[in-house]
Amino acid sequence: MSSNSIHPTAVVHAGAKLGSGVTIGAYSIIGEHVEIGDSTSVGPHVVIEGHTRIGSDNKFFQFSSIGAAPQDKKYAGEPTRLEIGNRNVIREFCTFNRGTTQDGGVTRVGDDNWIMAYVHVAHDCMIGNKTIFANNAQLAGHVHVGDWAILGGFTVVHQFVRIGAHSMTAMGTILLQDLPPFVTASGNTAEPHGINSEGLKRRGFSSPAIMAIKRAYKLLYKGGLKLEESRGAIEAELKANPELQPLVAFLAEPGRGIVR
Repeated sequence: MSSNSIHPTAVVHAGAKLGSGVTIGAYSIIGEHVEIGDSTSVGPHVVIEGHTRIGSDNKFFQFSSIGAAPQDKKYAGEPTRLEIGNRNVIREFCTFNRGTTQDGGVTRVGDDNWIMAYVHVAHDCMIGNKTIFANNAQLAGHVHVGDWAILGGFTVVHQFVRIGAHSMTAMGTILLQDLPPFVTASGNTAEPHGINSEGLKRRGFSSPAIMAIKRAYKLLYKGGLKLEESRGAIEAELKANPELQPLVAFLAEPGRGIVR
């Protein structure tokens, strides 16, 4: 504890486990079953409760509620969990809820995510790595978000929706169905608008790889094919274009149907 900086007005339960170099701001509350990794900073007026495990080098800004009970009428006080990885930035007024026994019992956030103000992550959500959630992005329960996905401000996501890696939504998008990897979408309800070409360039995808993804998008959305036919056509391109693997795998999994 001697290496940590805990404001005198903060309340840290004796059962909480803090790594080294942890900072706890004024009036923050850390619950009994909370674990916080090294060099994590918790700003003022933050509540972290429940069975919550947080990795290292995270930064929580003021007024967030982390690890509260799920907003699910079936929840009966079971010791479900919230797990947060490393190097995440979580801005003001965010709410992350624990999981439920109706799913895996855990809500999980990966590493290196940039999560802006007023974001809600409901029970049993699974968020990958290096995502960006702009202000007021809202996830209902059981939503899965792949690596590098970007959610525009006020994006609202229906429960059980899957959001693929490298996808992107515009401001005010309403997602009622799954958004495949690489695809950009906007609208209420969401419609596809091509692939996230600029994001793929920034992440080091080669020009031939991006062209292959564009061809796959056309097969999925412009070829007049049924979904199963599109998936088969894209899978046939996989051997020559391995970068299509995330898209093929995504389309093979059951879900709510894709944005079309």
